[in-house]
Amino acid sequence: MHFSIACTDKPDALPVRQANRPDHVAYLEGAGETLCLAGPFLDADGQPIGSLLVVDVADRAAAEAFAAGDPYAKAGVFASVTITAFRPVFGSWTKNDG
Repeated sequence: MHFSIACTDKPDALPVRQANRPDHVAYLEGAGETLCLAGPFLDADGQPIGSLLVVDVADRAAAEAFAAGDPYAKAGVFASVTITAFRPVFGSWTKNDG
């Protein structure tokens, strides 16, 4: 089952985000096929202000565990994290599952 994980950074979190980026990237690279899509939300100046991930996991608990394991989450970068079930319909990584 797919879930979107939308994360909003705390104000002034950029230095913490930058310091933890290598660990964050390694975490995502190690996710294998669990991770369908990932990238930052950007402000008007092109600076990261959050993250969007789409994961394919067994259930909501697995999505919550994936989000909690992110080094950015562990470092306290995020002000909020919203996890929502998601059904991909269009795109190169979609599955026709109804």
